[in-house]
Amino acid sequence: MIPEMNGLKNSHSNNFFLIAGPCVVENKIMPLEIAVRIKEIADDLDIPFIFKASYRKANRSKSTSFSGIGDQIALECLAEVSNKLGIPVITDIHSPDEAELAAAYTDALQIPAFLCRQTDLLEAAAKTGKWVNIKKGQFLSPGSMKHAIAKVMESGNQNVMVTDRGTMFGYQDLIVDMRSIPEMKSLNVPVVLDITHSLQQPNQPEGVSGGRPEMISTIGRAGIAAGCDGIFLETHPEPAKALSDGANMLPLHLLEKLLSDLVHIRQAYLKTL
Repeated sequence: MIPEMNGLKNSHSNNFFLIAGPCVVENKIMPLEIAVRIKEIADDLDIPFIFKASYRKANRSKSTSFSGIGDQIALECLAEVSNKLGIPVITDIHSPDEAELAAAYTDALQIPAFLCRQTDLLEAAAKTGKWVNIKKGQFLSPGSMKHAIAKVMESGNQNVMVTDRGTMFGYQDLIVDMRSIPEMKSLNVPVVLDITHSLQQPNQPEGVSGGRPEMISTIGRAGIAAGCDGIFLETHPEPAKALSDGANMLPLHLLEKLLSDLVHIRQAYLKTL
């Protein structure tokens, strides 16, 4: 199931769709540079592509962590990506008053996992009429997402998708239960698997999340084989220098090989249906 979103190309290819980009807008130049490269790869592989970057990071462990370059500037950067490349863009919001602001510059709004039960936030996102991507809380069962979906749809917006980003496993690790993919697909909305945040190692003593990026390919392959509709990942030219979530991001130079592998697995999966 592919979201019917303005500007989404390659949507009739029978491929999974891709939500990808850096964790956050770090400067005025970086988003477009990364988006250009992802779009080149996605077009070569006939993958529908939605560019993602946070315009502001509100969920930081430490008060000194980087949170953004300024809301207006960052949102204008996202709009520039969409306008210059002709692709849809998505960003996350953290409070109801952000919904209308972000919607003016983007094609879709994302609800962070730790806020997926916030009724006023879901309703505000829904009322913009944009696609709403709800990330499943690390503390929720996949079946519980039906209530989050209902909050959006009951607000008059049928354009909703859900994303699994792992489940807490102790204090400092996450696991991905592939059973969640068919379970959430039964809710009749597009189901996405986040293959980078699923590999975070949160709650580290130093206040900066760790990660296991060497396992990104493993999680991605398993997710496609389990039938997910979309893949979410964060990527950066130099993750070690990224200003947010560098520990679990995919180096940009590895993206083409990963997506090519996933396309082959997707083709094999479709033959089993």
